[in-house]
Amino acid sequence: MPPPYAEPGRFSERQVTVGTGPLAVPGTVSVPRGQTPGPGVVLLAGGGPFDRDETNGPNKPLKDLAWGLASRGITVLRFDKATYAHRDVAAASDLTMTQEYVPHAVDAVDLLRRHRSVDPERVFVLGHSMGGKVAPAVAAAAPAVAGLVIMAGDTQPMHHAAVRVVSYLATVVPDQVPPAVIETFQRQATLVDSAELTPSTPAVDLPFGLPAPYWLELRDYDPVAIAAGLGKPMLILQGGRDYQVTVADDLVRWQAGLADRPEADIRVHEADNHLFFPGTGPSTPAEYGTPQHVDPAVIADITDWLHGKA
Repeated sequence: MPPPYAEPGRFSERQVTVGTGPLAVPGTVSVPRGQTPGPGVVLLAGGGPFDRDETNGPNKPLKDLAWGLASRGITVLRFDKATYAHRDVAAASDLTMTQEYVPHAVDAVDLLRRHRSVDPERVFVLGHSMGGKVAPAVAAAAPAVAGLVIMAGDTQPMHHAAVRVVSYLATVVPDQVPPAVIETFQRQATLVDSAELTPSTPAVDLPFGLPAPYWLELRDYDPVAIAAGLGKPMLILQGGRDYQVTVADDLVRWQAGLADRPEADIRVHEADNHLFFPGTGPSTPAEYGTPQHVDPAVIADITDWLHGKA
């Protein structure tokens, strides 16, 4: 079932190719019908080999966003991540976050700026989770980007966040997280922080099996500092019930680093979890397995903000 805010009669979709050569990836453009050139948005999924919809069990949060925004006059491009479309990319021993995201995101911005329904001066990047973390780097690499929408963009070092998340899960689903799992993440995080981490450190010894170059880059990557130097409008959204990216551990860094930046608009949707699905009580992984849709209030926030950036 489409979300209640999607009006399929108000937009059409067509398939596109993002990038060139053997690492090009397929994507979808959602185009409002009868539209004079208006805003366009490139969507970036979170960490991991996600498809263009950011499919998570029965849910497709990026498709919800695309359909909700396209129903309201905004052209949206979403695409399969290279780590989803190309197994050799996902398995590369020299993979970094920049390699995983930035080249295709820049190509997607260029593609959308040339689209007939888009004002080339009003192309924005919307990133969720790690897609939000990397969005400032995309804007730095593509100066034509008009602004950013960052949804649950993590700022706490990811290896520290991994320890925090598994520790939290041990309290809400203790049968699924034995103490040995926490100990493993703690040991891996210590290695990432240490001088012993080198490009040749085996990925099996590191969090999530990601290669050492990935962690070496992340140790020095500060999305807040990059965002503060852009001078571009930013809408930063956070779910109050999110246990993966939290108000206390991640949003506070956006708030502190952008406190003197009037171009930054920071909002918390208290009832929403990491996927911006509304609910009550402590959030658990089981929520992701129930068919849901992105909060209508989030769609309204993003729509109003984008249309306000004429």
